[in-house]
Amino acid sequence: MVETFFQVFIPLFVAIDVIGVLPLFVGLTEGMQEGKRRRLIRDATITAFSISLVFLVAGKLVFTFMGITESDFRVGGGIVLLVLAVYELLFSKEKERRPEPLVGVVPIGIPLIMGPAALTTIILNVNAFGYVWAVASLLVNMAIVWVVFRQATFIIGKLGHAGALAVAKVVTLFLTGIAVMMIRSGVEAMVHTR
Repeated sequence: MVETFFQVFIPLFVAIDVIGVLPLFVGLTEGMQEGKRRRLIRDATITAFSISLVFLVAGKLVFTFMGITESDFRVGGGIVLLVLAVYELLFSKEKERRPEPLVGVVPIGIPLIMGPAALTTIILNVNAFGYVWAVASLLVNMAIVWVVFRQATFIIGKLGHAGALAVAKVVTLFLTGIAVMMIRSGVEAMVHTR
């Protein structure tokens, strides 16, 4: 049971990459009053959770209606995750992801917390492990996001800006591994069903 939870939790945690988003969050909220920052964290977390729940439920229904199998989505989703991870590793610059205006719903909730990689991972989790595990993983990840953002100044102080960016790159490397694993397992499942 614990092993299953971590199989669902870790890919989503890596896809959300809260430590990688942290320097951006600090930059976007720098100089903001504590009360406003807390409201922004609440709005961002609720937005990310709400959008992901809608995607979690509606996404699978749409794929079922369109005849897209779990294997199809594993391969397609794995390719998308791989492209996003490679782009992050090689081409992304922090200033490119620093959006305006400074609001919790967009861009912090969507797409910084719940971006394409996280949404893809949620659908893959539902297909592989079911709704209960996917929702449990989502809840725990959103709680972690909320705690990390609430302690953002302290964490950045300990890691340093460069340290947080280095952690983000390591997490992105894990994302490439997860993406390749998804593609491999999807192709293997396609071969075995023939």
